[in-house]
Amino acid sequence: MPQAENNESLAVAILGNLVTATFLLDDKLIIHYANTSAEQLFSQSAKRLQGSPLSSLIQHASMDLALFTQLLQTGQSITDSDVTFVINAKPMMLEVTASPLSLKEAPFGSKLMLLVEIRKIDSQRRLSQELNQHAQQQAAKLLVRGLAHEIKNPLGGLRGAAQLLSRMLPDPSLNEYTQIIIEQADRLRALVDRLLGPQKPGKKTTENLHLVIEKARQLVELEFGSQIVIERDYDPSMPPIIMDADQVEQALLNIVSNAAQILSHQPDGKITIRTRTVYQANIHGHRHKLVARIEIMDNGPGIANKLQDTLFYPMVSGREGGTGLGLSISQNIIDQHQGKIDVESWPGHTIFSIYLPIQTA
Repeated sequence: MPQAENNESLAVAILGNLVTATFLLDDKLIIHYANTSAEQLFSQSAKRLQGSPLSSLIQHASMDLALFTQLLQTGQSITDSDVTFVINAKPMMLEVTASPLSLKEAPFGSKLMLLVEIRKIDSQRRLSQELNQHAQQQAAKLLVRGLAHEIKNPLGGLRGAAQLLSRMLPDPSLNEYTQIIIEQADRLRALVDRLLGPQKPGKKTTENLHLVIEKARQLVELEFGSQIVIERDYDPSMPPIIMDADQVEQALLNIVSNAAQILSHQPDGKITIRTRTVYQANIHGHRHKLVARIEIMDNGPGIANKLQDTLFYPMVSGREGGTGLGLSISQNIIDQHQGKIDVESWPGHTIFSIYLPIQTA
């Protein structure tokens, strides 16, 4: 066998056994070669992948795929270790490397190809990012609470001074101005109280989670009526949970209501509430034997990528007219129940997943 054929067979064997998904793209981002790991990534055979545009295999990408075409023009390579691709309706955290490849011959119709390597980021990396994000959110909450307490003290003095002044004014018609000061001080105090949110859970009792969810669902349906379709997919085997039912209802109501407000502007808006029991789940670095997962899904426009990392910060909102307090309060409540809230979003699909530990005997 000639040396060239030996080298080609060796190269194919090496590429085929790489754990990194590897494929070749032309200038139109059409796949011309895919190794075994690429087949596993896309759940398709190499034969089916060949000739397919990369964009047809990815429902949503956090990076602009047009960048790959630019690399062929500039001759530069890139590596991005924080990429999310939605493949087969499943979001994946990935590290992507793309490098222009100049071939001596043109076996695929072009001498200039793009070699793309995709590596899945393991669960440890995902857990580390989750812990870092949780720590940042807690730091932001502490900062806001500190500022809120500092604001409340002068507001109380301001309101008291306005009340005293109104009694001493010689002309009763001037009380209109002191009343404005009092009303605005009260409004700011109410805002500060909402910023602080519930400081600790109330009395916890053993409750049926689905009854709590149903109360939140009914409130949203009463507000929005037939504008929104809410579907339910409950796990009937879900055991009771020890919780503050009123606070958990408020946390759920904030999330479902947010989705309904966004969907009220589109004719086919639909929310799905799903419950499942999860075994051996990690929540902020702690493993729990049994966890209740509540998924609130909608088919709205999705959450902008720039907001997703700070979505649960106080005063951050992706909705026009939103206060940015609902999700912050919901997360605070779920945190007090040793749970967590995850979010995945791309156009046409947003899912909030709430995890609550189930205490077993």
